[in-house]
Amino acid sequence: MIRINLLPHRELARAARRRQINLLLGIAVAAGVIAVVLGHSVIAARQSAQDARNAFIEQEIAKLDSQIGEIKKIREQTQALLERKQVVETLQSNRTEVVHLFDQMIRLLPDGLYLKSFKQAGDVVTISGYTQSSARVSTLMRNLNDSPWFESANLVEIKSATVNNLRANEFVLSVKQTRQQADDSKDNGGKA
Repeated sequence: MIRINLLPHRELARAARRRQINLLLGIAVAAGVIAVVLGHSVIAARQSAQDARNAFIEQEIAKLDSQIGEIKKIREQTQALLERKQVVETLQSNRTEVVHLFDQMIRLLPDGLYLKSFKQAGDVVTISGYTQSSARVSTLMRNLNDSPWFESANLVEIKSATVNNLRANEFVLSVKQTRQQADDSKDNGGKA
């Protein structure tokens, strides 16, 4: 029988397997490094794309903030214009009040009663004057209460006084002016 020494062949097979394993290990390490580099580049690309989107959104938010500021300014201007319009409308509706006020006072003033002052604060009119008797002040108060232009006539004070060396009664009364004349003028088509 022939004896063959297989030891060198086994050694050669082992060396070939080691080279094969080392080659596969190198390929696996290279594939791992390539996968890490590709993953890192993909993540970096996505991150830069997201940063670009975020920058675009921030720019749009800044534009919207400036537009909101302009809208607030426009609303403030609109509110100021509406307030001015309301003042003008109030003045327009109240422009004939003074005429009606004096006209009614002349019509309602009884004989023997003389006015000294006539003051208006808002809706309240304060009338002061002189009269020969207290009954004429009562007549004036009744006339004021019966008028559609006035309501709630109240006597504040009446006292005796001397005017041009004549004995008289000095009086002060207040009456509330109604806003009915503005409503009437609208109902009449603006004709007073």
